[in-house]
Amino acid sequence: MGTKILRAVARDIRFPTSRSLDGSDAMNPDPDYSAAYVVLETDHPDGLAGHGLTFTVGRGNELCVAAVELLAPHIVGRTLEDLTHDLRGFWRSLVADTQLRWLGPEKGVVHLATAALVNAVWDLYAKLEKKPLWKLLADMSPEQLVACIDFRYIEDALTPQEATHLLRRQLPGRAKREQEMLRDGFPAYTTSAGWIGYSDEKITKLAHEAMAEGFTQLKLKVGGDPASDLRRARILREAIGPDRQLMVDANQVWGVDEAIEAMRALAEVNPWWIEEPTSPDDVLGHLRIREAIKPIGVATGEHVHNRVMFKQLLQAGAIDFCQVDSCRLGGVNEVLAVLLMAAKFGVPVCPHAGGVGLCEYVQHLAIFDYIAVSGSLENRTCEFVDHLHEHFVHPVRVEGGRYRTPEAPGYSAEIKAGSLSHYAFPRGAAWARTSDA
Repeated sequence: MGTKILRAVARDIRFPTSRSLDGSDAMNPDPDYSAAYVVLETDHPDGLAGHGLTFTVGRGNELCVAAVELLAPHIVGRTLEDLTHDLRGFWRSLVADTQLRWLGPEKGVVHLATAALVNAVWDLYAKLEKKPLWKLLADMSPEQLVACIDFRYIEDALTPQEATHLLRRQLPGRAKREQEMLRDGFPAYTTSAGWIGYSDEKITKLAHEAMAEGFTQLKLKVGGDPASDLRRARILREAIGPDRQLMVDANQVWGVDEAIEAMRALAEVNPWWIEEPTSPDDVLGHLRIREAIKPIGVATGEHVHNRVMFKQLLQAGAIDFCQVDSCRLGGVNEVLAVLLMAAKFGVPVCPHAGGVGLCEYVQHLAIFDYIAVSGSLENRTCEFVDHLHEHFVHPVRVEGGRYRTPEAPGYSAEIKAGSLSHYAFPRGAAWARTSDA
């Protein structure tokens, strides 16, 4: 009979991070980290459920919740075994809704909602297999992994045959790399010291704390007043010394010429990369910036909304670092496509995280990528932000500047019941007595 999905319960969950300016950047000065959160309830005798979310920064989160509810009928009433028997077809059934496609296709609110539902299905799948998500993927054969991917629109850059070959060539070292990850974990960098709303003193204090915790790579938010950006970058560089890597992130706020001019000034602090220097849709703009500011690298992906945009960035040679986001893309299936394209084009994957649940998610993706796809840690690191993990049933563990490999079955996105109640918007206790409610 299989495990039947009985209903999809969607919730609007928001954390008031704007009150402390945690997460603040040039484009989002007052974010309230939020999740459109969905639970797939089943008839499993042990009460197993699939938990998924997509990330926003507050207002508009209700739109993602509504989109989840619009897409849920594609899943509710079906068995998990039916969905996993044809994971490519399941994914396409969500992104090819004949009426909702008009609102995309494969971008915006509907695609964010797709990610929440797809990730919830993978969470349920991994729980039923009694494996963490990274292990579920790492145990799949190349043919099984390729069968998860919708190659429509990307076959000119990566064919199923090429993808299968890329995965097969990493088979001999999979077991060794898995043991390495279990022993050592995956390298992480932190953004927690560098939010744009933090004072100079707070940046210095948090940078020293991060180094004491083992981080050797730190990121600073820029894109405000140029003189302030340079002052703050100098402060962080002085705090961490010349040998640690410093990255800067403009969060899309600059135009192309503005980005080039800004990075020529910031080159003084020897940044490893500039992240989101301009509009995420401007492929040729990224290329022009990259050519103008070498050897500083260009990184993007947090707002690259589907595999087609990543295809173009990779084909054009416009980025040095591929920053897949677990929720901006349409869930695990589409992430697999981008990991494989990045491997073909030789661009390291350094996932975007932070937010609510993104660190919990992307640790699985980074570890799987190393074990089964890239087989390399060269120029690879995964973002870590030390916010809100206490609300998760299985929070990330970062020790000595490295993500510890998740052990619990599932995709690590399940939020505690008490947190779901307290931070429900607009009537949860965290919001009930504020003017925002």
